[in-house]
Amino acid sequence: MAQLDLDRTDYRILREIQANGRISMVELSRRVNLTKTPCAERVKRLEKEGVIKGYFAALEPAAVDAGHIVIVQVQLSSTTAADLDEFNSAVRQVPEIQSCMMMAGGFDYSLKVRTRDIASYRELLGNVISRLPHVLQTHTYVVMEVVKDEVVLSMPDRP
Repeated sequence: MAQLDLDRTDYRILREIQANGRISMVELSRRVNLTKTPCAERVKRLEKEGVIKGYFAALEPAAVDAGHIVIVQVQLSSTTAADLDEFNSAVRQVPEIQSCMMMAGGFDYSLKVRTRDIASYRELLGNVISRLPHVLQTHTYVVMEVVKDEVVLSMPDRP
């Protein structure tokens, strides 16, 4: 995505929406000191340009049987462009994989995986993760405590 020319008002809108995705347009307009129509137009532009990618509810993971977290380091047997694309496409189909990041260093990917418990993870590892395209080896690290897990992005003040 190309760098967009966002102004101070855009950043104020983004901060408010990030803090409360259900904020009404009337309240958002008031908080960013715009009238409703220009504010709504800015929000639509930010959505169209892909700056605002969507809206969601923050859920309590344990309440929906997703309280167990592991980090999985994945090493692939091959890292050609086609093989990476195949792995990436397959990972996107696994709902328990909350994030997948390509890494530089001693392994190729880091996965954040959420399941109900260790037994559920063990089944997922054996039946799904280890069978993803081109997986050569995995290393699993069980998360004992989540100290910080933000989805809110820090944004600099802009002119």
